[in-house]
Amino acid sequence: MTYKYFPHTEDELQAMLEKAGVKSLDGLYAQIPESIRFRGDYKLPSEMSEQEVRDCFAKLGSQNEQLTCFAGFGVYDHYTPSVIPSLLARSEFLTSYTPYQAEISQGTLHYIFEYQSMMAELTGMDISNASMYDGTTAAAEAAMMAVAAGKKQGKVLVSEGINPRTRAVLDTYALHKGIELVTIPMKDGATDLSALTSQLSSLEGVAGVMVQQPNVYGIVEDFTGFAETCHEHKALFIIDSVAADLAVLKTPGEWGADIAVGDGQSLGIPMLFGGPYVGYMCCTEKLIRKMPGRIVGMTKDNREQRAFVLTLQAREQHIRRQKATSNICSNQSLMALFVTVYLSLMGKQGMKEAAQLSYAGAHYLCEQLLKTGKFRLAYDKPFFNEFFVKYDGDTDALYKRFIDAGFLGGVKYEDGILFAVTEKRTKEEIDNLVKIAAL
Repeated sequence: MTYKYFPHTEDELQAMLEKAGVKSLDGLYAQIPESIRFRGDYKLPSEMSEQEVRDCFAKLGSQNEQLTCFAGFGVYDHYTPSVIPSLLARSEFLTSYTPYQAEISQGTLHYIFEYQSMMAELTGMDISNASMYDGTTAAAEAAMMAVAAGKKQGKVLVSEGINPRTRAVLDTYALHKGIELVTIPMKDGATDLSALTSQLSSLEGVAGVMVQQPNVYGIVEDFTGFAETCHEHKALFIIDSVAADLAVLKTPGEWGADIAVGDGQSLGIPMLFGGPYVGYMCCTEKLIRKMPGRIVGMTKDNREQRAFVLTLQAREQHIRRQKATSNICSNQSLMALFVTVYLSLMGKQGMKEAAQLSYAGAHYLCEQLLKTGKFRLAYDKPFFNEFFVKYDGDTDALYKRFIDAGFLGGVKYEDGILFAVTEKRTKEEIDNLVKIAAL
């Protein structure tokens, strides 16, 4: 049967079949047992008009529960300026792929360069790549990067305060890369520096130390002395941060980090049922050749005009697979463009204001929940826009009350609940959530 959108002619199909040594298309599947072949009709709906298709998808979409989000745990409901989806939908952005040919990719290379510049400034680091799949794989790549930089060193110490989803991805990468992960214990909700110091002194072959800011409990940790301790034992210091929080928190660069990673989702990217997101990775200049992905640089062409080029590409397309820093093939630059437009629109002041609103909302919610007498903070530590509380009651029943009232009331974690607040949450929404919690 000839299909309208298949490019091959009947003569071409016959020539290919003869080359394969079979007489018909069915002959290609002759070795497949009849017992496992599907001979029925596919359960496909009948054809529809355009309006019927629109109505069908509208009906399906209406089944989604539109909940007011007070959940975080690594993914946050931040505001998305309407201009961003409009710009990203332009065909030159939406359909472009890796910009290997610099002479016809100046626009793509330009915005990647701007993304790198903005992320380097946001993290306080020297260099940014463009970019990673998401925050979890960026953390895994950082661990591999530390081991590659440490040569014969194969251990990475990971704080117990790392998000368990990130840790799960780290475990997967480490298993197949021969990397040994050692957990740094926590003390009172924060990474224990004395335990880290002891581990670095007693263990051999430690290539890197990874912590998270804020940590899984939403606590803003004090990393004073961490970088010095790591460097004293010739280990790289890696900080995994929520990108938006760096508008007001001390940056990884200020903490003395060698590598900064995390997810850029908080920079205006909608939650989108889990993706696509964008992982960021920044580092000090001396580690630039160990960084995976690509780096765009600015130069001048033969007419002395500004031009952008792929400066470094530590990928398997260009060097032997076993020698590549990373085997990342996909181009995340569309989401990097998303972040670039967001940062450009918000500016430094807008970023700070959004962060301050998130901080104020979270602390107001926390105060109101504590006043009900049914909640208590698990740790008496500073937090930013997310906090961990214990609930004096049936957590599952409380969660169901939240959902029935139209709220995604935090994330159940361990024996408590993590609540997160962004600049999108109003005082009225917070007060209504508290009323339900007080029942």
